[in-house]
Amino acid sequence: MTDTNVPTDAELRERLTDLQYEVTQRAGTERAFSGAYHDTKDPGVYHCIVCDTALFSSDTKYDSGSGWPSFYEAIDPELVTLKQDRSHGMVRTEAVCATCGAHLGHVFPDGPQPTGDRFCMNSASLDLQPE
Repeated sequence: MTDTNVPTDAELRERLTDLQYEVTQRAGTERAFSGAYHDTKDPGVYHCIVCDTALFSSDTKYDSGSGWPSFYEAIDPELVTLKQDRSHGMVRTEAVCATCGAHLGHVFPDGPQPTGDRFCMNSASLDLQPE
């Protein structure tokens, strides 16, 4: 599903930082422990930096020790599309925003219960909107 309100590439290049663009549009990754939200404990909702879709709640955020913000589930599984990623000589599950297609990060099966998933997201792809 794509939204017709998704910004153009030119608008994104103007609005996003270089890192936000690299992560969301080119499936880049910020360095571990460098992102704004890797250790944030503030309550709120994490939105897609590109299209403002609400994706993750701080209620499902936990410290995975990985250096990236980690969540055990999305607010709604329909809002985050999971795709097989075979880049860098490995097979992983990529997470992208279902609304605009922005790269968010990857999902691993080593998270806490109740889901067992670790949505390992890039801070650069998210915008925390406080409660």
